[in-house]
Amino acid sequence: MKPDFSKHPDQLIPAIIQDAITQKVLMQGYMNAEAFEKTLQSKKVTFYSRSKQRLWTKGEESGHFLEIQSIHLDCDQDCLLIQALPQGPTCHKGTDSCWGDENNHPLATLLELESVIAARKKENTADSYVASLFQAGINKIAQKVGEEAVETVIEAKDNNADLFLNESADLLFHYLVLLQAKGYKLEDVARILAARKK
Repeated sequence: MKPDFSKHPDQLIPAIIQDAITQKVLMQGYMNAEAFEKTLQSKKVTFYSRSKQRLWTKGEESGHFLEIQSIHLDCDQDCLLIQALPQGPTCHKGTDSCWGDENNHPLATLLELESVIAARKKENTADSYVASLFQAGINKIAQKVGEEAVETVIEAKDNNADLFLNESADLLFHYLVLLQAKGYKLEDVARILAARKK
């Protein structure tokens, strides 16, 4: 992946920053070759500031860095889409994005939880409940999903919304663990659901 900076007279190409979890576009800046290399090395978004005439790492003063998750080059190799995790508000005006909208998504909690579960699987920490499930193996994880499903069904037959929603959350949590144990993600299930649309 090598951007073609020569396509622009000033050797600057646009870089669009998108939240890796919510998929919201947060801001847009410009990079030259040096800013791009620093971004790759530091894993933090670094722009070339046209007003300051120097490299500028987003968050260097505020501490609100943009932690790189992935970088994508467009088809003409002269524009970047960078997926990042913001460490606070992105805009210098204190808003989540430079367009003033909030950086949230109805499913962001699930996507973030899925990411945490994947991390726990890799870390295999002794004091982690999730890690202990992975250590116990697929049979134990599947058993927990079955138990939570039964408890959810039982609560569905009553009229206590709080208990029903809490059991539903337990079921969904353990299902996410089961997906990770099998090497899949929510998006794999979503693709199948999308394919079933008529």
